[in-house]
Amino acid sequence: IRLTPQGEALVGELKRDLWPHVRSAAQQLCEGPDADFLTQISRIEDALQTRSLHDRICDAEAAASGQPSLRLVEYDDRLAPEFDAITREWVEDMFTLEEKDIEITEHPREMIIDRGGVILFVEAAGLGIIGTCALMPVDGDAFELTKMGVRASARGLKAGDFLLQRTIERARQMPIESLFLLTNKKCEAAIHLYEKAGFIHDAEIMERYGKRYARCDVAMSFDMSRPPQG
Repeated sequence: IRLTPQGEALVGELKRDLWPHVRSAAQQLCEGPDADFLTQISRIEDALQTRSLHDRICDAEAAASGQPSLRLVEYDDRLAPEFDAITREWVEDMFTLEEKDIEITEHPREMIIDRGGVILFVEAAGLGIIGTCALMPVDGDAFELTKMGVRASARGLKAGDFLLQRTIERARQMPIESLFLLTNKKCEAAIHLYEKAGFIHDAEIMERYGKRYARCDVAMSFDMSRPPQG
């Protein structure tokens, strides 16, 4: 058994781009006064309960790049105003807020959470909540990835990429058979991000769900059987 040339190339990329951050996060996790082995293990377990190794790796990567670290935050009713404000900011910057937008942003628990959906946020160190994205039940096991947006003041931090990947990861953990999104050709940067993540343009989704928004002229779907990206 051996790696393919593509696998060897990927390992080379991981050694160069990821492993130094893993090493840095692990070293920070183990920092502390000398103690017996069991005490050190207990200290590491407590630290991981506070902040996961994945988040610590992201912190190390952000520190190396000079950017604020990003953290995923689960929905809480206290964050409902953030969900509304972030959505209104990007929609009103490019389009007109529609009745469907208002219904969802003013009633996120009723429209999304209580129906089995998810709302996630991204928080940047020193900046607070800067972006949001939702997985909203629409029709049986069909979910819409919706209301994804990042505050204009926080663009350039790759928060959209971070948030989209975490939202897809969450979708894989849910009973979702069909995942789609609706957008507009004017959102070129977002469409490029969706394509990069694995979404494809889908005429059938456009025909079935496109009328949900007057501004919608692009519909995309995600193959839930697609293997996670490395």
